[in-house]
Amino acid sequence: MTARGWFLFSLMGVVWGIPYLMIKVAVDDLSPSMVVFTRCALGAALLLPFALRQAGLFRTVRAHWLPLLAFACVEIVGPWFTLTDAERRLSSSTAGLLIAGVPIVGVALARFFGHSERLGVRRLSGLVLGLAGVGVLTVPHLTGGDARSLAEVLLTVVGYATAPLIAARYLKDVPSLHLTAPCLAVAAVVYAPAAAATWPARMPSAQVLAALAGLGVVCTALAFVAFLELIKEAGPTRATVFTYVNPAVAVAAGALFLHEPLTAGILAAFTLILAGSVLATAAAGPRRAARPVPWSTRQTSRADGRVKSLRGLPEERPGSTGQGGG
Repeated sequence: MTARGWFLFSLMGVVWGIPYLMIKVAVDDLSPSMVVFTRCALGAALLLPFALRQAGLFRTVRAHWLPLLAFACVEIVGPWFTLTDAERRLSSSTAGLLIAGVPIVGVALARFFGHSERLGVRRLSGLVLGLAGVGVLTVPHLTGGDARSLAEVLLTVVGYATAPLIAARYLKDVPSLHLTAPCLAVAAVVYAPAAAATWPARMPSAQVLAALAGLGVVCTALAFVAFLELIKEAGPTRATVFTYVNPAVAVAAGALFLHEPLTAGILAAFTLILAGSVLATAAAGPRRAARPVPWSTRQTSRADGRVKSLRGLPEERPGSTGQGGG
């Protein structure tokens, strides 16, 4: 992956490693619909002016409205609500850890979209290592929650894994702003009625407002532009591997800012996750070229064929084994 790709990968590992904490803070005072609406509305308000300044926004929407709508549904409208609702019962760290299954699901779904990347042993080993690292982090944190919230996170994982494949196949030539801004605007319109029905009776606390601002500005507007550029740079499968880094970012932030313990298990998980990310995002090696047949060998083979023909014997053709076929 290029230096630009690694920068985008590192940026996404951070900016989509912190939303789980912000969502957890916000849903303490607000409904999931209100959180999703505010996040989408802020992101759309920030990006739409820039998208309108680029020529061809409405032409792009008319030409690609169906894949744009599909992307908005499977990346934003559905997953953001299910994830936010799940965090009313799940801890933010547990939600972040479970989302790390996105690359594995993406690999499984890639074939259905005609975008099956040749993984090879190295990249498959990276995916397994990253999943093992997530498992090391998950075991001590998987507490609380219920079947409904776990199912909601699973639906979120499927949506997050499907959206990059849609973008890579049907929207690869669409500028990032032309894709992101309309999708966020559509999601904001979808959730506006539910948000209005659950509008808070009093002004949320400063902590909740800060969490909403962070979700809308950093984790939505900035993150989506970077994410779509990363898909174009690295491909849809490798682009989602940053979800292995997200839980590690959450643990590191806790250790640095909240003085949470940094145990040997956490350090081992960091090692596995980072090693897995490097291997899983590595470019596939070139295919080994077939060994050329020496000219003398080809001449001899042709001569043998002519001799057999003169003797009345069948000439062996390429792919023949000389044995009777069934």
